[in-house]
Amino acid sequence: MTKTTTRGRGSGSGSGTRRTITAAARAAAKRAERGHHELDPAAADEEAPQRPEAPTAGRTVLIEAPAEDGWDDPPEPSPESFEEDEPQEKGESGSGTTTRRGRGEPDASTAARRGRRRLLTAALCVLLVAGLVAAAVLGWRYREGVRAEQARAQALAAARQAAPVVLSYDYRHLDRDFAAARTRLTGHFRDEYRKTTTTVVGPTARKYHGVVKATVAQPTGGSPAASVISTSPDRAVVLLFVNQVTTSTQVSGSRVDLNRVRMTLTRTSDGWKVSGVDAL
Repeated sequence: MTKTTTRGRGSGSGSGTRRTITAAARAAAKRAERGHHELDPAAADEEAPQRPEAPTAGRTVLIEAPAEDGWDDPPEPSPESFEEDEPQEKGESGSGTTTRRGRGEPDASTAARRGRRRLLTAALCVLLVAGLVAAAVLGWRYREGVRAEQARAQALAAARQAAPVVLSYDYRHLDRDFAAARTRLTGHFRDEYRKTTTTVVGPTARKYHGVVKATVAQPTGGSPAASVISTSPDRAVVLLFVNQVTTSTQVSGSRVDLNRVRMTLTRTSDGWKVSGVDAL
């Protein structure tokens, strides 16, 4: 760049005028560099007649200073001006941070979607476990119901078969009858039956020639009068209507007793056995 020269009136304003013109030339040079390509001297000479009022960068411009006070010196930059620029730079960097945060928003939304998917997966797992537990409980109850129904049928059939054997005897073959009855019994009741038949029923039947024949009442054209009161897979209580026909030397002819018997049965390894008999 060509060194600029100045002329002015007044010795006191010479240095100020020089500095002012130099700063103006530098500003013009900067504007020329920003907006235009630098012109060579030949092109500048050709364009000079057309635009004499627009000085071109690189040429010496003579400007006379004002007569009285001369050019005012531009204020020199102070440290405070740089400090004032720092917030703008920080603001710009802040805007970049904001941009980065804005770019991070999809990551946050993705994390939220992943969290929702995890919650949904956990809820589905809980529902699956609950469904499996419910299915297991229902399956267990169903099996128990099937077993109870099977126990009901089996216990009822066992009671109908056991009642005539346990409640009948003939003084002519007591040992055989009592032995057959004990095969239908189980537990503590079997021991009681043995004791009772040995000490009471047997001697009385032999003395009076007693004969007792028991049958489960059966209406004409119907099934035996027996019904299950309660049942479980291993225990059942059955109510039976039993007719007993008794003959002995103490009774002329025969006597018919219409009895209601509550019989308790228990499942054993050998099937359903009678564990209690109560006359009602």
